[in-house]
Amino acid sequence: MQDISPQSPEARRKRLAAIQARFGSRVVERFKPGTKPFEVAKRVAVGVYNDGFIHAGNLAYLSLLSMFPFFILAAAVAQLLGSSDGAQAAVFNVLRSLPPSIASVLSGPVTEVLTARQGPLLWFGAIVGLWTASGFIETIRDILRRAYGVKYTAPFWEYRLISAMFMLGLVLLLMTSLAMTVALSSIEAFIVAKLPGLAELENTLTLVRIVPALALYLTVYLVFVVLTPSRYRKRGCRKWPGALLVTSWWIATATLLPAAIGLAGGYDLTYGSLAGVMIALLFFFIVGLGVVMGAELNAGLAETDPVALEGEHYSGPHAETLEVEAPDPEEKVTAKPVQGKEVA
Repeated sequence: MQDISPQSPEARRKRLAAIQARFGSRVVERFKPGTKPFEVAKRVAVGVYNDGFIHAGNLAYLSLLSMFPFFILAAAVAQLLGSSDGAQAAVFNVLRSLPPSIASVLSGPVTEVLTARQGPLLWFGAIVGLWTASGFIETIRDILRRAYGVKYTAPFWEYRLISAMFMLGLVLLLMTSLAMTVALSSIEAFIVAKLPGLAELENTLTLVRIVPALALYLTVYLVFVVLTPSRYRKRGCRKWPGALLVTSWWIATATLLPAAIGLAGGYDLTYGSLAGVMIALLFFFIVGLGVVMGAELNAGLAETDPVALEGEHYSGPHAETLEVEAPDPEEKVTAKPVQGKEVA
């Protein structure tokens, strides 16, 4: 596995900077990578091949490991907000986005954990859960670093603290989504009960079903915006295509996976009582692969310019014409000169 993919935005930026240093700005315009569908698809394919399956497996493991701490954290936040049933509602809202077979396996243990943890034990579990669940965010950060080809050397505690705060923000976003769902459900019930003439519109009142999907999209979008290296958060580097891909991939996986497993004969004969857990791991593995694809799609669409970073050296008669930017404080910059083979 390579540290920086040859198709990453950073690799493309360095190639363009080397070309401009040698041949000037007029020539570099001919070598700009562009965003043609075939080129973007090739970048995504290379990135997924290099890192996708390893990160998907890590995300599958961390998803199952972090789910229970996440619900404990949600229960603590709900208690702080004065909602005694908020944790149970959060569990229901998350589990209904999973295939029924996985939701049935996880709902019982999650409910038992939330029932057992009360008072100081709940808050202790919330602190531990905040730290544990932040590891999931760190994995996504690493996926984005590799997709964009940016290396960071910030202290470990700094990353984990930021990830913990971000995880807390995701819990608050979940609570907001729950409140919107409850409000829309009340509106739908009022329309159907109080206005019989509009009863035929009941099937068209799909806002309650749309809100969870929008919340999922918004969550993925915010994750991509916050965790993407700052140099690639500018307007020319879109985040919505990857977020839309992850959301669609998630919904399609939750819809089609049960049927696919049924056609394959199920996992019961192979894993016995652990079949539910194995199906959950398979689901999160496929979703994790979609997350990598979404990150690589955003990186593939990122527009790059021939810009040099402070500490990088490029040789050529036009090297002085290069625009120079300061790297992020935690970013590791390679100071060695770019060789000719990297220009090709």
